[in-house]
Amino acid sequence: MTYISFRSYNLLLVLFAILVSGGKPGGKYRDPVDTVGFATRSWQMDSVMSRIFSLQGQKIVDAWNQHDIKRFTPWKAAICPHDDYTYAGWLYPAALRNIKANTVILIGVAHKAKKFGLANRIVFEDFDGWKGPYGIAKTSEWRRKITNYLPKSTYVVHDSAHASEHSVEALIPVLQYYNRKVQIIPVLIPYMSYETMEELASSFALALSKVIQEQDLKWNSDLAIVISNDAVHYGDESWGGSNYAPYGNDSAGYKRALEHEQEIIQTCLTGPLSREKIRRFTQFTIQDTNYCTYKWTWCGRYSVPFGLLATYYLERALHTDPVSGILLGYGTSISHPPVPVDDLKMGQTAPATLRHWVGYVAVGFK
Repeated sequence: MTYISFRSYNLLLVLFAILVSGGKPGGKYRDPVDTVGFATRSWQMDSVMSRIFSLQGQKIVDAWNQHDIKRFTPWKAAICPHDDYTYAGWLYPAALRNIKANTVILIGVAHKAKKFGLANRIVFEDFDGWKGPYGIAKTSEWRRKITNYLPKSTYVVHDSAHASEHSVEALIPVLQYYNRKVQIIPVLIPYMSYETMEELASSFALALSKVIQEQDLKWNSDLAIVISNDAVHYGDESWGGSNYAPYGNDSAGYKRALEHEQEIIQTCLTGPLSREKIRRFTQFTIQDTNYCTYKWTWCGRYSVPFGLLATYYLERALHTDPVSGILLGYGTSISHPPVPVDDLKMGQTAPATLRHWVGYVAVGFK
């Protein structure tokens, strides 16, 4: 029989604790939940981005040239997709390449809000960091400062909801690709009416403005807001038995759905930010009589208006120049060939056909 000393035994316990905590003693780190659609290793991310720029990079250049955007122009806020990298491709760097801040507030979709009974409150987490392909993306100490300024009735801390949610996770590898030291403040936005969004976003923006002023931060270079969103989920197949194809599932229906998408984007998300535009977005996407029900199937029907309202109210709290949205690009899971990822031990988490497709939009706010 082999014996080990008490000291050696304690050392083994410490090493085990470090291993299960993500590599740092005493830490609590959030593991990736989607290891198929997103990159979890640095070599995967390097290859994916290289292929995106090689195959689709001209689309980003064209968008920059069209709007006279400089590579160093820092966004105050951005809207970014969160679907599989193979499908959304170039729209990830289009949205996030100009996020220059070292701390990013990530406003995510609460896909499993019903499962966890979440509604009408901002959902924070209590992880020390999130595991990404380039190491741990630390959670900023400013998270605690923000919640200290928020009324207790406006938020809840729910690690399980964040641990099971891919909408924030999708953004971290791309942010890390551009900035290895990026820190994050993840929040999820579950079911809520527009009136509740206004109330909570106003409180959130006021708390954030106090932190910015106390820490002498600059909004765009020190701190930015990124809103996670996928646009329409369309089709009559593989949507859990639901039919999301009001215009039909053929090429004519696809064309009409794209026209509807462009109407939403052009009238709600671009140009100077206003409460009227943000409310109009919810009128496009949420049923008037039941805010828990889709009118048009954007999964970002809560994250987008909340994030834009927070941006709108933060602009006023800080007395900055008006924030304006620039459309950087739009695509769908069937609008262009997917980026090849099978050899990278990645793939697709859903089909991409006329009967099952997803829209993606990238918008920068400066």
